[in-house]
Amino acid sequence: MKVSCMQENLARGLSVVGRAVATRSTLPVLSNIMLSTEESRLKLSATNLEIGINCWVGAKVEREGATTIPARLLSDFVSSLPPERVEMELIARTQTLNVKCGRFEANIKGIDAQEFPLILIPEEDDPIRIQGDSLRQMVDRVAFAAATDESRPVLTGVLAELDPDEFTFAAADSYRLSVSSMPLAEGPETPVSVIVPARALQELRRIIGDEETVQVLVSPNRNQIFFRLESAELVSQLVEGTFPDYKQIIPKGHNTRIEASTADLLKAVRMAAIFARDAANICHLQVVPNGDDGLGRLIIAATSSEYGDNVSELDVRVTGQSVEVAFNARYLQEALNAIDTAEVALEMRDPSSPGVLRPVGGPEFVHIIMPMQVAR
Repeated sequence: MKVSCMQENLARGLSVVGRAVATRSTLPVLSNIMLSTEESRLKLSATNLEIGINCWVGAKVEREGATTIPARLLSDFVSSLPPERVEMELIARTQTLNVKCGRFEANIKGIDAQEFPLILIPEEDDPIRIQGDSLRQMVDRVAFAAATDESRPVLTGVLAELDPDEFTFAAADSYRLSVSSMPLAEGPETPVSVIVPARALQELRRIIGDEETVQVLVSPNRNQIFFRLESAELVSQLVEGTFPDYKQIIPKGHNTRIEASTADLLKAVRMAAIFARDAANICHLQVVPNGDDGLGRLIIAATSSEYGDNVSELDVRVTGQSVEVAFNARYLQEALNAIDTAEVALEMRDPSSPGVLRPVGGPEFVHIIMPMQVAR
């Protein structure tokens, strides 16, 4: 193999695939990135057997070939090089890659490419197509609510429901639930419902370009999902199991509804979170209506027995009665971060019922957050 490409393009490609490299594996080759030539381009591949990423870099190919090189060593070295042309030549007998750029040179020992697992994306005549910016927004609204605890694997994933004209993502971790829907221009003829690891969607979100359309394929046996982009591909194992019926979790009614500035509410919750860190993340919300004019106040407070307390007050629009409820400040902050409309609505029934956050005049998005039980 003999190939050359620009340093910034190679560095970008290595950063795209680098997150799929196995950090702890009994197979040394999984700690490597595979470099191979394909149709006058340099192909970079990495996998940890759960997620696999292919990325193509524009290059001048003088001699075909393939090898695998330690990911961290190659990435660190390439990112340290000047923004000039990088020349790479493989000495096949010793599996050593010679890398030159300007006055810098390195010889890096690799492992034969035949030991690397293939990351194959099947061809499909009629894939599902989703706009890249829509997919990015959906991941931002939902993936943060997935569980990180592996004790219930099904909750570490995001339920993806793809209908002929709409797609919906839902994620939950027993304390909160995020559900977001968007219209779909080219959906499947028959509905598809799968559970995608949240981490895979977060990696996909990271590599989607500005104007790209993402092609989505699900394997016939429902154990893998494939995402094809303009210059990259991602394949992920699917999570087995049955996702909870999230529609049953969404409250059907409320006794109190407030509408507030998203930025002002987020700022007040952030300040409360500073003091709530040492008090199980508990922050208290008190809604005080001002008579019958539809206006009122929202008081947000947090108390740390060791460091002190904080109280913020916001003017809000109120429908319904006064209520006082406690939420996890970090969960509330993460949910508000996912709302990009100027105003947000918070609906509550009583101190022991879930709160419901919705963007005002925005996309189809709902976030359910369980209250915290506080001894009085």
